[in-house]
Amino acid sequence: MRKTMSILSAALLMTGIGTLCPSASARSNYDKQFAEYPTYNGEDLELTVDKDGTHFRLWSPKAQEVKLNLYNTGLNGKPYESLPMTFHPENGTWTASVKDQLYGKYYTFQMKHDGKWLSETPGVWAKAVGANGKRAAIINLANTNPEGWAADKGPKVDNFTDVIVYEMHHRDFSMSPSSGIANKGKFLALTETGTTSPDGEMTGIDHLKELGVTHVHILPSYDYNSVDETNLQDNTYNWGYDPQNYNAPEGSYSTNPSNPETRIKEMKEMVKALHDAGIGVIMDVVYNHTAENDGSNFELTAPGYYHRHWDDGRYSDASGCGNETASDQQQMRDYIINSVKYWADEYHIDGFRFDLMAIHDIETMNQVAADLKKINPSIFVYGEGWTAGDSPLPAEQRALKENVAKMTDIAVFSDDLRDAVKGHYSNAEDRGFATGKPGNEETVKIGIVAATAHPQVDYSKGNNSKFPYASSPEMIVNYVSCHDDLTLTDKLRKSMPNASDEERMAAAKLAQTIVFTSQGTPFMFAGEEIFRDKKGVHNSYKSPDSINAIDWHLKALNRDQMDYYKGLIALRKAHPAFRMTSAEQIAKHLKFDNIDSEKIPNLISYTLKGNANGDTWKDIKVIFNGSDEEQTIKLPKGNMWNAVVKEGKINLEEGLGSFKGSVKVSPRSATILYRQ
Repeated sequence: MRKTMSILSAALLMTGIGTLCPSASARSNYDKQFAEYPTYNGEDLELTVDKDGTHFRLWSPKAQEVKLNLYNTGLNGKPYESLPMTFHPENGTWTASVKDQLYGKYYTFQMKHDGKWLSETPGVWAKAVGANGKRAAIINLANTNPEGWAADKGPKVDNFTDVIVYEMHHRDFSMSPSSGIANKGKFLALTETGTTSPDGEMTGIDHLKELGVTHVHILPSYDYNSVDETNLQDNTYNWGYDPQNYNAPEGSYSTNPSNPETRIKEMKEMVKALHDAGIGVIMDVVYNHTAENDGSNFELTAPGYYHRHWDDGRYSDASGCGNETASDQQQMRDYIINSVKYWADEYHIDGFRFDLMAIHDIETMNQVAADLKKINPSIFVYGEGWTAGDSPLPAEQRALKENVAKMTDIAVFSDDLRDAVKGHYSNAEDRGFATGKPGNEETVKIGIVAATAHPQVDYSKGNNSKFPYASSPEMIVNYVSCHDDLTLTDKLRKSMPNASDEERMAAAKLAQTIVFTSQGTPFMFAGEEIFRDKKGVHNSYKSPDSINAIDWHLKALNRDQMDYYKGLIALRKAHPAFRMTSAEQIAKHLKFDNIDSEKIPNLISYTLKGNANGDTWKDIKVIFNGSDEEQTIKLPKGNMWNAVVKEGKINLEEGLGSFKGSVKVSPRSATILYRQ
């Protein structure tokens, strides 16, 4: 997930290591000095254009002088004018105005701090930028709205458990020649319809519609640091977890990075195309750290304030990337809240995935969710409930997964289900429940009940968690793989070295069946549905397209896998028993069979009873067999049970046979039956 991350840092990322470190004071002694700064939360921060001209306001309470530089171009050349700004000590801001409407011009700020002029910065609130984001642009945002934008809206979401997330990177999804997409690696790739692979299979947005996901989670799309937008022919790849300008889109995903309006309009066109297809757009946001330390826009604007430090003044580094931001400082808290509100308002974004969310404090995250709900009640907020290192912020104040019950309308990823099902993420050879390793049964159950309290789940046997930390299934996102670490395909090839790909695909089907039938919100990584790999690369954040791009030939080759995923999504959508909305419902309607895991390992069987959550099926029997042997499960007495999932197949319309008394479950497979 990181621009400069080592494999060790990647390993630390997913552990929740912040919970293991001793609690520190709420702020270091070094950072306490900033608590006395005046703050400002007005809507005119940075730039306003009206009938009276162009107005600038910058928050920098300890600057000795500030000057505004005006440019004719977004890159290179000297300013055509430099203006001194006026200080307002009551709120710590500096202002300047020009009588003309400066549309088409560019600007930077420059601060004098401790007697030294710092480097120029576009400020922290730039909403439009030139190539490489070094200068802010003055544009009329209304000119960037696609036709029909005023009426545009994403899908309505009644409950977070109704959401089905598909995580993708712009380049991964469209870059391969086999994608059939013209605007490869661009925002516009997701506006193209009718695209096919050389084998005639649907790709692009049509593929997403065919699969049936409700939301796409797109890796960072704000302006990031690592790609030279003036030299795109080099095809430099990065995930984008190196933030530069948080409120402007990344130029390399546009057809013309030098035109500030183009990147904005094309991102909006992408959002609208997905909305028109009935798909919501979730934005991956990385407010927890900046790409640079002293050279970041934050430090060039208000040195020291926006980042956390240790008592000796060193940057604290819970991100594993050199620094961490200080959400508990009021101006930074307001910044995060106002930034996500801006994306929701201006770009109609439907959700936010917070990178290393536990670096942020609980109060900030609760305010984020509350303010977003006022804009759009359907917005989904979730994040990584861990850090990559210790922080001056005490563990009890962090937005950790263990603290999710203290948060409202926020979900966290379940590393419980992830590691128990496929094997530990940091050990490529390690197996899990779906690949035959015993001892993970109780942790899988923790995932099945979405980490809520359940009378039949023994949390003392959990691998990663020892107590029910979620008070609602809407607080949990279930997954087995994402952009981080090995893809599921590569993990199975490493952990099942002597198996065939056919056997590995069976294990993948079982793993994903657990994800898509568990309570909570299911999340999948792009291309898993066609058994996509990344050639065994564990941390591909800057690997070339040859590693990261999805090969769409795989869709025809592994069509059976695609159909299975499609069937899982259809099953979940059709049956609310898999989408319960309260811990009480789960405890009442979900009943595990008593199976001695010591004698029969890698076998879980449970029933969703009594038309759970208003389901049309009275009872649903779910059986997971992760062992190498066929298993027989006794069925409750009464009516015939009808199978809809069996032996790696799904058929919701015609079924896969009827059973009474007992049912045999093939090795490494799931069986799902129902009775009216």
